[in-house]
Parts: sequence; structure tokens; C-alpha cells
Amino acid sequence: MPKLKRSNAERGNTDFIESLDRGLRVFELFGADARPMTLSDLAKAADLPRATARRILFTLERAGFVASDGKMFTLTPRVLVLAASYLSSNQVVTVLQPVLDRLSSAAQEISSLAILDGNEVIFIARASPARVFSAGIDLGYRLPAFCSSVGRSLLGKLSNSELALALDSMDLKAMTPFTVTDKDLLLATIMTDREKGYSQVDREAEPGFRSISVPVRRYDGEIVAAINMGAHVDRVSTGEMIDRFLPLLRDAAASVKSMLL
Repeated sequence: MPKLKRSNAERGNTDFIESLDRGLRVFELFGADARPMTLSDLAKAADLPRATARRILFTLERAGFVASDGKMFTLTPRVLVLAASYLSSNQVVTVLQPVLDRLSSAAQEISSLAILDGNEVIFIARASPARVFSAGIDLGYRLPAFCSSVGRSLLGKLSNSELALALDSMDLKAMTPFTVTDKDLLLATIMTDREKGYSQVDREAEPGFRSISVPVRRYDGEIVAAINMGAHVDRVSTGEMIDRFLPLLRDAAASVKSMLL
């Protein structure tokens, strides 16, 4: 398990609460590993003394966010309260969820909403015709921005120089045999997608899966999110995505522009 440690620059502000930062570092580690973890595992990964990690875990346990059998620690369902608070307070989710529902019903396909979080995208809303989501791709699911259609749509908000710097900072690791990892080619592709107004990715982020996305803009034209539709390569062709899905996605994005502040 990789260590999770804040930089010295983040520790320098006089308003910085180090104890809270340590607690959040431990909290984040549960999302990095699906297995229950021991006190030693967490202390090592968070780069904290065992005694400090133990106090943090005891506090989280008292608050109901962590459970323990005396040796192993796991998150409890109470953490969903935090996610629910974010989703209910996020204007983009509030505005887009009904739009995704209509979009998914019209296309009879799953539709998703994602935002940029560092070098990754995170899916924050989804809709399906039967309200049954595909396994493994749910709310909170993350993908590298450089090889996902929503990620490329979101990266399109950067200037050419900003985009080049952003790609320099990314780990351009191949997710599938089809993943484009050449920086110059990625830069050209995202710039072209920006001009076209949509991004299409074919088996680059996930094996056997292709998707198409468009950026979601707020009232002033700033890109704040991206919406997509995807399907297995055996079921929907790239041409059908452009002909059938793209007009629906564009209409959906245009319908909310004046509503996003």
C-alpha cells in the first residue's frame, strides 16, 4: 500500500490543523484498499506513529465511521452520509440528474456525469433505463483523465500550454492495449476534441468498452463537468455513437447551461 503523506508546503500555513489532516489521511486510506486493514497497515501507509493512528481510529470508531473486530478496521455505512451531503449540495448534480434520467430513457443506455479531480475523473451521477447500474462503474468511480472520454472533454477547458503541463504531470500508464500514452498525440487529440465539441474513446480506459462525451458548460461558458454514454464494443459501433448518442448529449448539455451558476 503506498504511503499517503502531505507535502511540507501544505503544512506551512498557520491556519493548518495538523491533527485533522492526519485523520483525513487515515480516512482516505480506506478507499485505497478494499480489504480490512490493521492498525500497523494504516499507521505505515499514513506515515504516522502507531499511537497517533490508534487515537485517530478510536475517534473515527466513536463517531461511527469505522468498525473494528479488535484487530482489523473497516469503514461503516455511515460514511455515505458524507457522500450524500456532497451530492445533495452540489448544484451540478442537482441540475443534471433529471437531465441524465431523460437522456438515459431516450437512448435506452446508461448515462453518466463526471468532474475533474486532479489527474482523474470521478463519476458523481448516473442514470440507466432500468435504474440498474453496471457493475464496477458506480458513483465515486475514478478513471485517469487522459484516456477517458469525460476526462478529455474536461481537459479541453485548459489552454494549450496548461494542457501540456497537465499531461507532463500525469502517469500515462496504459490501461488496455489500446490506450494512447504518447503525450504529443494526446495533446493533439484533446485539442481536436475541443474544437469538435466532443470526445470519443474506444477501449482505451476499459477493455471492450467505448464511450462518447460532451463538456457541460455553466452560464459563462466555463466547463464544469462532462456527460457521457458508453456501451460494449460488440453492441454499439463508434459511428452509431456519433449518429445516435452525440445529438442527445449535446442537447442535454445545452439545456442546463443557463441553470448552472
